[in-house]
Amino acid sequence: MIQFVNVILPLPLEKHFTYRLTEEQAAKIEIGMRVAVPFGKSKVYTGIVSKIHQQEPQLYEAKLVEDILDNEALVTSQQLDFWQWLASYYLCAEGEVLKAALPSAFLLQSETVIELNKNTNIDQDQLDDEEILIYEALQNQSLLKIQEVMQILEKKTVLPVLNKLVAKNVIVVNQEMYKQYKPKLINYIKLHENYTSEKNLNKLLDELNNAPKQREIVLTLFSLQAKFKKPVSVKQLKKESKASDSSVKSLIDKGVLKKYVLKKDRVASVEKTKGLNLELNKEQENAFEEIKSTFQEQKVALLHGVTSSGKTEIYIKLIEEAIAQNQQVLYLLPEIALTTQLIQRLQKHFGKQVLVYHSKYSVNERVEVYRHVLHQSEGKIVIGARSSIFLPFQNLGLIIVDESHETTFKQFDPAPRYQARDAAVVLAKNFGAKIVLGSATPSIESYYNAKQHKYGKTTIKKRFGNVLPPKMELVDIKEKYRKKRMTGHFSDTLIKAMQETLEDGKQVILFQNRRGFSPILECHTCGHAPQCPNCDVSLNYHKHNNSLRCHYCGYHIAMQLKCMACGSKEVSTKGFGTEQIETEVNAIFPEKKTGRMDLDSTRGKYGFEKIITAFEQQSIDILVGTQMLTKGLDFRNVDLVGVMNADSLLNFPDFRAHERSFQLLLQVAGRAGRTKKQGKVLIQTYNPYHQILQQVSMQKYEEMFEEQLQERLNFKYPPFYRLIKFTFKGRDYNTLNEASAWFSKALRNVFKEMVLGPEFPPVARIRNEYYKNVILKIPQKQSLAKTKQFVQKILSSYDAVAQFRKIRVIINVDPY
Repeated sequence: MIQFVNVILPLPLEKHFTYRLTEEQAAKIEIGMRVAVPFGKSKVYTGIVSKIHQQEPQLYEAKLVEDILDNEALVTSQQLDFWQWLASYYLCAEGEVLKAALPSAFLLQSETVIELNKNTNIDQDQLDDEEILIYEALQNQSLLKIQEVMQILEKKTVLPVLNKLVAKNVIVVNQEMYKQYKPKLINYIKLHENYTSEKNLNKLLDELNNAPKQREIVLTLFSLQAKFKKPVSVKQLKKESKASDSSVKSLIDKGVLKKYVLKKDRVASVEKTKGLNLELNKEQENAFEEIKSTFQEQKVALLHGVTSSGKTEIYIKLIEEAIAQNQQVLYLLPEIALTTQLIQRLQKHFGKQVLVYHSKYSVNERVEVYRHVLHQSEGKIVIGARSSIFLPFQNLGLIIVDESHETTFKQFDPAPRYQARDAAVVLAKNFGAKIVLGSATPSIESYYNAKQHKYGKTTIKKRFGNVLPPKMELVDIKEKYRKKRMTGHFSDTLIKAMQETLEDGKQVILFQNRRGFSPILECHTCGHAPQCPNCDVSLNYHKHNNSLRCHYCGYHIAMQLKCMACGSKEVSTKGFGTEQIETEVNAIFPEKKTGRMDLDSTRGKYGFEKIITAFEQQSIDILVGTQMLTKGLDFRNVDLVGVMNADSLLNFPDFRAHERSFQLLLQVAGRAGRTKKQGKVLIQTYNPYHQILQQVSMQKYEEMFEEQLQERLNFKYPPFYRLIKFTFKGRDYNTLNEASAWFSKALRNVFKEMVLGPEFPPVARIRNEYYKNVILKIPQKQSLAKTKQFVQKILSSYDAVAQFRKIRVIINVDPY
């Protein structure tokens, strides 16, 4: 009987495609394995087998599977079910979920480009005929596409040949398209066996008396082996002996030293600290027991604990219980910045059980974590950002969503545009696992669910160790400017508080939610501000490289000393960002060390870690940063937090602006005074009587919640209504208007006044593409599934209109 497989391809296609298996393939195929399959006229993709059956497709002839790429399933049945739910709920294709779910090293495709590996000596005797053909072609042509390899070998199944060439280090694959997974190999060095006897060794050292550098290398090798009692790497030996490559190579060539290779796990692991016993205080113990009783009712547990109340200790106790039952644990964090401190804390308790998974790690590191989780081989605890929900858990027992109110749990581009907090609740349900949502400022949706008894709610009102909450003060900068008591963007009140804090040997955090030096350059004569030619925004000034830069498309020009419109030299910067605050701080406190933590200063895998470590070790006195600073970081020596301008947060055109402002300000305030001494928070504002600022200064979460909830009810917003946002995007302005008008009219025919728009967003053009939004509101009583079915019908009709094909529709379910 001929066997067929349904395959999910990493493409935005609604359905799975059916392929035919050979008898040999049918004997070893499993659901969840990767297969290389042809698609279209000449392309080859890596897909995932979703079904094995014997039904031949009626509408097309099934092509043969080219190759099975795994010996065992890479994707579990639970993952496939979860992908299906994500695609259905967030109105996207399963192929888009697949692309987000798997590290890119698993997804080889025919657009891949190969080139010769210039860092290795290639032994042609080790190559077979097909491999020689590709090797010779690459000597004449620096790059080859896989389609060209197919022509050279005169066959379609070329992926196995290329995989062998990669394994032999003959070729490298274009790193942007496809990062082939290879184990990390480290070069180690040891003394040749001929010199292990004392007699031969003494003879060798005598011979090396005339070559002092080489003698020093050998002696350094001895001392390193004696000191660390483990293999010595070539890199370590060169560093410690200050030797050159040629000196080490000379000793290897003489047969004195011998080089060998060991495979190294990229997943860094640390031994746990022995004798560490965690004791909970009374409030924590009560919260811990309450959460456990919530779990018995099969409910989601919402932990609402003020900043610095010791929520992490409760999480550690819950993790201990899960590990004791041999279960896996997922610990979700909104920001990579947070992982640094948390990893160190968890590794003290759990050692090698802790794995880390996020986008700043290399693709090979992510592959190794993926395999560890799949085989449950090492590390039962995964700490990671939102993409960790896609890992192949086998026995997931506990999910912790820390700082669960954070917007960074929402994926905006590309699809699937999922909210990791909500998806984690579904994932926990699929596994029958327990889940805790923790926050000092829960999202209104989560808190509303707790009020409606859908979630269990646990509250901790006191800071750990009876530390007092910070004293909060609103500083009226309108009044300060009038009385000429401002130095740059600093009020005299803030400067005085900073002086007192620094004199006490304490540290200061300054919060300004904008990177760069200052938002815009403005002409005093004609009012012109340089604009981005590709986007509807002004260019931002960046002092470190003296440039004007667009934060949307990256366009940049040199700083202009005169107006580009009228030629006047009367130009100056207006507004301010983190870079300018840092410059002003250096002028006011020249003897103090300042650091900056924003997107520009934390690029690279260890960007966050370096700044956080420097601040923890008190080699930075004043840390200036954007909202990265608000994410649950724990600095014991910070006594003062200054918010440079609270108004920019409040005046944002979004129904959640006030909720987000409250959360952000309270979270950043929570960084102050986390030990015995009461901390201080100064919030600079032009409007100190604003309701939200008053609520923040008195830490009245409940009052803010009730007020915002009433507004949401009045104006038909979540949690009372669900939202779907349709964004129309294209280069043709007129067609964009027609397409969005047609679509909104089709929605209005059914959903009447529940449709808003089409409207241009605040930035209506990015990278020379125009944007327009339509929003659909869905009441609680209305069936979400039926609404989405109807939306799919409208989308199908829209796709059938030829002139609209150049206008892309981006669907965002729960766009907040």
